[in-house]
Amino acid sequence: MSLGPITLGHYLSLGAILFALSVIGIFMNRRNLIVLLMAIELMLLAVNLNFVAFSHYLGDMAGQIFVFFILTVAAAESAIGLAILVVLFRNRASINVEELDELKG
Repeated sequence: MSLGPITLGHYLSLGAILFALSVIGIFMNRRNLIVLLMAIELMLLAVNLNFVAFSHYLGDMAGQIFVFFILTVAAAESAIGLAILVVLFRNRASINVEELDELKG
C-alpha cells in the first residue's frame, strides 16, 4: 500500500499548520511568558520548514543556508529571553504577563 510521493504541497501544508498553531498559541495564552516564547519558536520553525522545502524543490542551497542563520538567531533569542525570565522570576516571583507592567508609561 503506497500513499504516493511527498510533494512540496505536503511540506507547505505542514508549515502552514505549524504556523497557525503558533499564532493560536500566542493569542490564546497571554499569561505565561514561557508558552509565548515556545509559540514564537514554533513560528520560526514553521518558516524554516518552508525555506528548506522551497530550497530542495528549487535545487538551490541558499534557503538551507539561510535557515542556519535563522536558527542561530533563534537560539540566541531563546537564551536571552530565558535569562530575562529568570531575572523577572527572581524579582517578582511570577512570570504572569499581566503582572509585568513596569514598562508602561
